[in-house]
Amino acid sequence: MNKIKKEDKISEVIEKYPDSIEIFLEFDMHCIGCPMASMETIENGCSAHGMSEEKIKKLVKKLNKKIGGK
Repeated sequence: MNKIKKEDKISEVIEKYPDSIEIFLEFDMHCIGCPMASMETIENGCSAHGMSEEKIKKLVKKLNKKIGGK
């Protein structure tokens, strides 16, 4: 199983792991359909939304738990 990293593009994560959408929404990341999702990494998108490094780590950890990548 691959592991999601903060350097991964948001759109690629959503495309590969559709179940990740609910986690993005839980973190107030309404990336679905956003044109920036195809260009921004998870880290870039979260930073643009004012998310702390600690919260970004929590998001990535939760995404990996959801897809079974721990």
